[in-house]
Amino acid sequence: MLEAHTLRRNFDAFRAVGPLDLNIADERVVGIIGPSGCGKSTLLRLLAGLDTPTTGAVALDGHEITGPREDIGIVFQEPRLMPWLTVADNVAFGLWHLPHAAREAATLSVLDQVGLAAFAKALPKQLSGGMAQRVGIARALVLKPRLLLLDEPFGALDPLTRMKMQDHLLELVGKNVPTVVLITHDIEEALVLSDRIVVLQGPPASVRTDIEIALPRPRRRSSPDFQELKDVLLRQLLPQVTM
Repeated sequence: MLEAHTLRRNFDAFRAVGPLDLNIADERVVGIIGPSGCGKSTLLRLLAGLDTPTTGAVALDGHEITGPREDIGIVFQEPRLMPWLTVADNVAFGLWHLPHAAREAATLSVLDQVGLAAFAKALPKQLSGGMAQRVGIARALVLKPRLLLLDEPFGALDPLTRMKMQDHLLELVGKNVPTVVLITHDIEEALVLSDRIVVLQGPPASVRTDIEIALPRPRRRSSPDFQELKDVLLRQLLPQVTM
């Protein structure tokens, strides 16, 4: 259970988040969407322990999050790979406490899962954008996180690569991590990936709507049910628009 209680984050006189309450049990993927600038990324940093609430608290399984934790993985919009390290060394960066054999086995296993085992010795400059983002996902998954936080992870990719990465993420999630929180501005991406979607309003960020997504998988973007839910979410984001 991930819990945020009466969460607020102020930057001087500006309030970016809150008051906000959010409870996420072991659900496969929870999407968080909202208008640009509403506080989505600030909320993710609070959930990750990368930022400190002004008031309120975030807890995972009853333990307050007060800083970065190994059981919380994060993938940002940019892969943020270290250009002087190979793909394997980028993935293994958080495993230096393990013996060499265990570190190598874990790294190769997760690279195989993301389809990049053949590129273990490559440098980041030799990868496409989609491949680099898969390395970023592998680096988060190799730690076997309890919770995976994704901050618009496919926003910089072209549409076709983005769709392929969405499908690939769904293949990985159930095998590797019990709960994923996806921050995205893309309604279709949220609908394709999420089992539940939380719509934020703001600033300051607060929960406007919380919707369970019961569409069967694989989800067809052209299906009437998909389009109906897309319209519902669009009305929540742009209430002044007549659909």
